[in-house]
Amino acid sequence: MGKFIIKKTPTGFNFSLLATNKEKIAVASQVYSTKAACKTGITSVAKNAVKCVEENRIEDQTLKEPEKKTNPKFEIYSDKAGLYRYRLIASNGESIAMSEDGYKTKGGCKTGIASVAKNATCAEIVDETV
Repeated sequence: MGKFIIKKTPTGFNFSLLATNKEKIAVASQVYSTKAACKTGITSVAKNAVKCVEENRIEDQTLKEPEKKTNPKFEIYSDKAGLYRYRLIASNGESIAMSEDGYKTKGGCKTGIASVAKNATCAEIVDETV
Protein backbone atom coordinates (compact mmCIF):
# COMPACT_ATOMS: atom_id res chain seq x y z
CA MET A 1 0.00 0.00 0.00
CA GLY A 2 1.28 3.47 -0.89
CA LYS A 3 1.55 6.43 1.47
CA PHE A 4 0.86 10.10 1.08
CA ILE A 5 3.16 12.10 3.34
CA ILE A 6 2.01 15.62 4.31
CA LYS A 7 4.78 18.04 5.27
CA LYS A 8 4.94 21.66 6.36
CA THR A 9 6.92 24.08 4.21
CA PRO A 10 7.91 27.67 5.04
CA THR A 11 4.85 28.88 3.10
CA GLY A 12 2.27 26.13 3.64
CA PHE A 13 1.84 22.37 3.08
CA ASN A 14 2.71 19.85 0.40
CA PHE A 15 2.63 16.10 -0.11
CA SER A 16 4.64 13.23 -1.55
CA LEU A 17 3.33 9.85 -2.68
CA LEU A 18 5.46 6.86 -1.79
CA ALA A 19 5.04 3.47 -3.44
CA THR A 20 4.91 0.26 -1.42
CA ASN A 21 8.72 -0.01 -1.74
CA LYS A 22 9.00 3.47 -0.14
CA GLU A 23 10.20 5.07 -3.39
CA LYS A 24 8.86 8.59 -3.95
CA ILE A 25 6.75 8.40 -7.12
CA ALA A 26 4.94 11.75 -7.09
CA VAL A 27 5.06 15.12 -5.39
CA ALA A 28 2.58 17.96 -5.12
CA SER A 29 2.80 20.46 -7.97
CA GLN A 30 2.17 23.34 -5.62
CA VAL A 31 2.34 24.47 -2.01
CA TYR A 32 -1.07 24.57 -0.37
CA SER A 33 -1.91 27.37 2.05
CA THR A 34 -3.82 25.07 4.43
CA LYS A 35 -3.59 21.44 5.46
CA ALA A 36 -7.22 20.96 4.42
CA ALA A 37 -6.41 22.16 0.89
CA CYS A 38 -3.44 19.78 0.79
CA LYS A 39 -5.72 16.89 1.76
CA THR A 40 -8.14 17.92 -1.00
CA GLY A 41 -5.21 17.78 -3.42
CA ILE A 42 -4.41 14.25 -2.24
CA THR A 43 -8.02 13.18 -2.80
CA SER A 44 -7.90 14.67 -6.28
CA VAL A 45 -4.70 12.78 -7.14
CA ALA A 46 -6.22 9.49 -5.98
CA LYS A 47 -9.41 10.03 -7.97
CA ASN A 48 -7.90 11.45 -11.15
CA ALA A 49 -4.85 9.18 -11.48
CA VAL A 50 -6.98 6.05 -11.68
CA LYS A 51 -9.44 7.63 -14.11
CA CYS A 52 -6.61 8.75 -16.40
CA VAL A 53 -5.02 5.30 -16.53
CA GLU A 54 -8.33 3.45 -16.93
CA GLU A 55 -9.47 5.80 -19.73
CA ASN A 56 -6.03 6.10 -21.37
CA ARG A 57 -5.87 9.84 -20.75
CA ILE A 58 -2.11 10.04 -21.17
CA GLU A 59 -0.95 12.81 -23.46
CA ASP A 60 2.55 12.22 -24.83
CA GLN A 61 3.92 15.70 -25.42
CA THR A 62 7.24 14.29 -26.61
CA LEU A 63 5.67 13.33 -29.94
CA LYS A 64 5.85 15.67 -32.92
CA GLU A 65 2.05 15.73 -33.09
CA PRO A 66 0.69 14.63 -29.69
CA GLU A 67 -2.87 13.34 -29.50
CA LYS A 68 -4.65 15.87 -27.30
CA LYS A 69 -6.52 14.43 -24.32
CA THR A 70 -9.18 16.11 -22.20
CA ASN A 71 -8.66 16.85 -18.51
CA PRO A 72 -8.06 15.15 -16.22
CA LYS A 73 -4.97 13.66 -17.84
CA PHE A 74 -1.36 12.72 -17.36
CA GLU A 75 1.13 14.56 -19.54
CA ILE A 76 4.47 13.01 -20.48
CA TYR A 77 7.15 15.54 -21.37
CA SER A 78 10.93 15.86 -21.69
CA ASP A 79 12.87 17.99 -19.24
CA LYS A 80 15.98 20.09 -20.02
CA ALA A 81 18.23 17.08 -19.30
CA GLY A 82 16.37 14.98 -21.89
CA LEU A 83 14.68 12.80 -19.28
CA TYR A 84 11.00 11.83 -19.36
CA ARG A 85 8.69 13.19 -16.67
CA TYR A 86 4.95 13.23 -15.99
CA ARG A 87 2.48 15.58 -14.43
CA LEU A 88 -1.13 14.95 -13.46
CA ILE A 89 -3.56 17.62 -14.61
CA ALA A 90 -6.88 17.92 -12.77
CA SER A 91 -10.27 18.54 -14.40
CA ASN A 92 -9.83 22.30 -13.89
CA GLY A 93 -6.55 22.28 -15.86
CA GLU A 94 -4.23 22.73 -12.87
CA SER A 95 -1.25 20.50 -12.31
CA ILE A 96 -1.74 18.62 -9.03
CA ALA A 97 1.14 16.12 -8.97
CA MET A 98 4.32 15.38 -10.87
CA SER A 99 7.27 13.06 -10.96
CA GLU A 100 10.10 14.29 -8.78
CA ASP A 101 12.79 12.55 -10.81
CA GLY A 102 13.15 12.04 -14.54
CA TYR A 103 13.13 8.67 -16.30
CA LYS A 104 15.68 7.55 -18.88
CA THR A 105 12.99 5.83 -20.97
CA LYS A 106 9.43 6.63 -21.88
CA GLY A 107 8.47 3.11 -20.79
CA GLY A 108 9.86 3.82 -17.34
CA CYS A 109 7.83 7.03 -17.20
CA LYS A 110 4.66 5.14 -18.14
CA THR A 111 5.43 2.58 -15.42
CA GLY A 112 5.69 5.49 -12.98
CA ILE A 113 2.26 6.74 -14.05
CA ALA A 114 0.77 3.28 -13.51
CA SER A 115 2.40 3.14 -10.08
CA VAL A 116 0.84 6.48 -9.10
CA ALA A 117 -2.61 5.21 -10.09
CA LYS A 118 -2.10 1.92 -8.23
CA ASN A 119 -0.62 3.37 -5.05
CA ALA A 120 -2.75 6.53 -4.71
CA THR A 121 -6.11 4.78 -4.58
CA CYS A 122 -5.76 3.15 -1.18
CA ALA A 123 -2.78 5.05 0.18
CA GLU A 124 -2.49 5.78 3.87
CA ILE A 125 -2.16 9.49 4.69
CA VAL A 126 0.67 10.24 7.10
CA ASP A 127 0.61 13.74 8.54
CA GLU A 128 4.15 14.69 9.56
CA THR A 129 3.04 18.14 10.70
CA VAL A 130 1.62 16.96 14.02
